[in-house]
Amino acid sequence: METINIINEQENSTNVNISKFPDTCPICHMKIRPRYYAAFLNTTKEGPEHLQVIYRCPSDNCRNIFIGFYSQTPSGYKYDYSEPSKIAQREFSNIIASISENFIKVYNQAHLAEQYKLDLICGAGYRKAFEFLIKDYLISKAPSEAEKIKKEFLGKVIKERVDDPRIKNIAKRATWLGNDETHYERRWEDKDINDLKKLIDLTIHWLEAEKLTEELDQDMPE
Repeated sequence: METINIINEQENSTNVNISKFPDTCPICHMKIRPRYYAAFLNTTKEGPEHLQVIYRCPSDNCRNIFIGFYSQTPSGYKYDYSEPSKIAQREFSNIIASISENFIKVYNQAHLAEQYKLDLICGAGYRKAFEFLIKDYLISKAPSEAEKIKKEFLGKVIKERVDDPRIKNIAKRATWLGNDETHYERRWEDKDINDLKKLIDLTIHWLEAEKLTEELDQDMPE
């Protein structure tokens, strides 16, 4: 709990308790103890009373101003979020980049949509990214079959073309959840987009493991 001085709607100064200072800069994403500058109480006819607090990032590489938004509680004001925010793209290994750059591009567009709370469309984006990953992986293993692989349904290529049972097992389930994100009705009611991302991560893990194993076999032949 922190105590800060605020300016209310009557332009009067008073002290209030807030749950915390933000611990991460929404722009550079560094862990920080922000510098507090001022706070203003905002009451409108449109919604409940809330507090807006002006901070500055102390990092030498950032120093940007941002605003923390707080909602009223019986004991003070609870931290909700900060704006403006700069979405950090997810980084992937060189192995995944060598398999499918399009997967990385589409995944990060879906990631951006999710960060902006576009929850009805980001799942479809993750599903599309996953299809690029699997098909580009299979094309890298069988370039002569590229045109056929591109045209086949994702479930079919996983069933008939993925040899590694670990990749096949996880990829099949990722496809189930990915399809749920694009269809009118959900089949897996107890699963959500976080489960889909976990399955994508597991697929990535096994793809990387397979590639590293192949490289070690080549470097250290019997």
